[in-house]
Parts: sequence; structure tokens; C-alpha cells
Amino acid sequence: MWRRTVQEVFPEAGFREPVQESALAGAEKRLGRALPGDLGRLLLESDGVTGHTHVDTVWSLDRIVEHNLLFRSDESFARLYMPFDALLFFGDDGGGDQFALVVKPERPDVFVWEHETDSRRWVAGDLRDYLRRSLRTGEDDWYAHAGP
Repeated sequence: MWRRTVQEVFPEAGFREPVQESALAGAEKRLGRALPGDLGRLLLESDGVTGHTHVDTVWSLDRIVEHNLLFRSDESFARLYMPFDALLFFGDDGGGDQFALVVKPERPDVFVWEHETDSRRWVAGDLRDYLRRSLRTGEDDWYAHAGP
């Protein structure tokens, strides 16, 4: 289902081998929480999605885990940025801004974290909406004018 969703918008998207259920369970244990359902199901079809200009529209499971653990434990981040506990990062724009699902309170919305300003802004209603919006044009800043 997820591969089809991606290919309908961007047929040249890159896919990887699917993650195994056991790897997904191990990642959730390391994170101390379950991955949002749609993200977990996507990873079971492909361990990430590569979009235009080889941008990791959706990261691999390992990168999701390592990145989120780093953002929650790095002391310098704690001094520079607002807490990241409410977000689960899963992709980026290739230039430093990153995309995250809301996990506290859990809801399907996707937000962009703009690294230069530490702003967090809504960009998509759910993972499917995010994939359609981000892969439609191939522009790095597709989210600059995102609205409902």
C-alpha cells in the first residue's frame, strides 16, 4: 500500500528492503515507545523512502532510532532548543530541516522543525499527506507555504 502511494506521486522514488517485525520491535524497545502505526507499516514495506535529488523523505529505521535518541539525550541540544519529546523525527529536506510525527499527544499530524529558528510548524495532516506533498514537486522548500 505505501509503495503504491509513493509511486503514484513520484514513480522514481527509491525503496529499500523492508524491515523485519523483530527489528521494528527492537527499535521500539530502544525508543521506549511504539512507532506511530502508519510509519511502522511503511517501514515494513520499505526501510525508508528516497525522494527527489536523493533526499531521505523517510529515513531508515536505524536512522530514526539513532536520531531521536540523540535529540533527546544531547545536552547541547537541550541548551539550544525546546524539548523534542512531543515529536518523532522520521525524515528531512536535505538542508537541515526535519519532519516529525506528533507523539505527545499522539496524533497523525506532521510538523517541520526548522533548525535555524527552532520553530515547529504543521505541514501535513498525516504520513500519506506528507508523502504526497513532499514528493509532488521535488522542491526542497515545498513546506514553506504548507497549509490545510
